[in-house]
Amino acid sequence: MRFRQLGRSGLKVSEICLGTMTFGEESGFGAGEAECRRMFDAYVAAGGNFVDTANIYTGGTSERMLARLIAGDRARLVVASKFSMSTQPGDPNAGGNSRKNLHQALDATLRRLGTDYLDLYWVHAWDGMTPLDELLRALDDAVRAGKILYTGFSNVPAWVVARAQTLAEVKPLDVPRLPSGIAELDRVLGGGLVPGSVALLG
Repeated sequence: MRFRQLGRSGLKVSEICLGTMTFGEESGFGAGEAECRRMFDAYVAAGGNFVDTANIYTGGTSERMLARLIAGDRARLVVASKFSMSTQPGDPNAGGNSRKNLHQALDATLRRLGTDYLDLYWVHAWDGMTPLDELLRALDDAVRAGKILYTGFSNVPAWVVARAQTLAEVKPLDVPRLPSGIAELDRVLGGGLVPGSVALLG
């Protein structure tokens, strides 16, 4: 397994990231813990160190299962999770990019994962409502508190990433070098490109 730097950061991640969206069977598809452990062990044995989840994957089971899988090797692994999607229908503040949702989602994720920090915390989706400076300041506060080391965006318009990068450079924030999923932004702004795939079946 080869490693690359994540964007302009000093963080080194394996070229292949293990996505855990289907760790758990609550969504009507996915795999049970024994099968997930086999996948995880094979990935780590091949030299992988980058594992990604999200607070909504299989209703939180993905994060709880991942906690058991990473427990013996947490320091070596780069653990990423995401927030934004609603986790409690009927509660308008249990989703989106607000400071309140980021705070409660991050704390819940850390509890489920059994860790006191995340290596990478992704904004899962742009909600189209939260002021970007509120989101960036909340991410910055979480970085300063030691709860997250790096930040990133997933499933957001290119203009949001460009504006976030500009704000991070102009304001004194600890969230520059935002990894983006846009190749041109990666080249121009120095973000990190982490392409996604449903599966590598080969």
